[in-house]
Amino acid sequence: MPELLWEGKSDAVAAAKAVPYRLLEADDALSYGDTNTENMIIQGDNLATLKALLTYYVSAQ
Repeated sequence: MPELLWEGKSDAVAAAKAVPYRLLEADDALSYGDTNTENMIIQGDNLATLKALLTYYVSAQ
């Protein structure tokens, strides 16, 4: 499997690991549509959002 390599990658990986995991919280004021669907629009910091989604998709590999 190909791997992306770049200068400073180890620092970037360490910084990403330092960000704590978070739970996604629905905001009813911003929610719209069917709540029983798997589709989501998430507003927030990219890294924090990806860390929150990791728990949803890590078992899908």
